[in-house]
Amino acid sequence: MKPPRPEPKPSPVEAKPLAAPLPVPLVPLIQRHLRVGWRTLLVFLTLGLVLESFHGFKVEAYLKVSNEIRRLMWTLAHAHGTLLGLVNLAFAATARMLPSWPSPRQRFASTTLLAATVLMPAGFFLGGLFIYAGDPGLGILLVPIGGILLFTAVLQTALALKYFNSEVA
Repeated sequence: MKPPRPEPKPSPVEAKPLAAPLPVPLVPLIQRHLRVGWRTLLVFLTLGLVLESFHGFKVEAYLKVSNEIRRLMWTLAHAHGTLLGLVNLAFAATARMLPSWPSPRQRFASTTLLAATVLMPAGFFLGGLFIYAGDPGLGILLVPIGGILLFTAVLQTALALKYFNSEVA
């Protein structure tokens, strides 16, 4: 009779957990950005389909030459909203990799990104909703505010990369 085979010992790589547990305040932040990111993608990809259907059904209120500004503004709302949905997902992934990122700075970057996610596409959409003599409506004033907030969020996140811990990755 053969002796039983000894159990193989796990290699040091296998013995490590896949990821270190996240600090409690970080988990809701990641969940929030995942929810916002996927929902924003859903909303603005749906808007893109609506805009495409306006083209397909030759909706005059959308395609008329006098509504060129509206078409441009709504296309920009769709594009920026979709992109910001992806940025929120990237932010969630980045925050996951930076568990030692100080909480106040992390919340500041999160808040500015969430505000930019609302303001930029809303500014383009509202700018196209009401057109005055070939110019976008007053809603367009939300766009530069959202742009500054987006810049701030991206800058804060880029600066936070100094807290990157390769063992969490």
